[in-house]
Amino acid sequence: MASPAQKISISTGDALILVDVQNDFLPGGSLAVPQGDAVVPVLNRYLATFTARALPIYATRDWHPANHCSFKARGGPWPPHCVAETRGAQFAANLKLPPGAAIISKATTPDKDAYSGFEGTDLDARLRAQTIKRLFVGGLATDYCVLNTVRDARRLGYEVYLLADAIRAVNVKPDDGRQAEEEMQRLGAKPITLAALDT
Repeated sequence: MASPAQKISISTGDALILVDVQNDFLPGGSLAVPQGDAVVPVLNRYLATFTARALPIYATRDWHPANHCSFKARGGPWPPHCVAETRGAQFAANLKLPPGAAIISKATTPDKDAYSGFEGTDLDARLRAQTIKRLFVGGLATDYCVLNTVRDARRLGYEVYLLADAIRAVNVKPDDGRQAEEEMQRLGAKPITLAALDT
């Protein structure tokens, strides 16, 4: 973990990536992540910091058809969730996404799932068009969509900072979240908290 003395200044070339902060992944949702709502106020502070510097903000979302292959009715592991155009697929009501945030919809066709914000989307192309080198990644869930987004980001050559105070895990197995964080660090992602940002 970055110590308070190791301040990180954000500037041109940096982007904030919010992963799947959607109603169905919050308490009361159809696929609720334990304490998933706890990421929202923290992410709002990151959002304010990036917005103040006019830096790019991206928000990924599951945007599934009603007959998506990840749903149990089709043999998938999950209950129906984040069906396109439903309340469950909407971003958390108190998430303060600025009007200029770019929305990245994933897993939008019936027969293809995607845990990563890069899979089947134009996220990489959009980041490269803005000459982005460093990604600051937080959201839901640590052990699925955050992990896979970070995996792809590192594979594609981005420097990654993991917002350790703004992620939560599903923990189908009790250690899944911790193991996901350890894997992301092995891949080169650097865990930080708000205290590390030079605001």
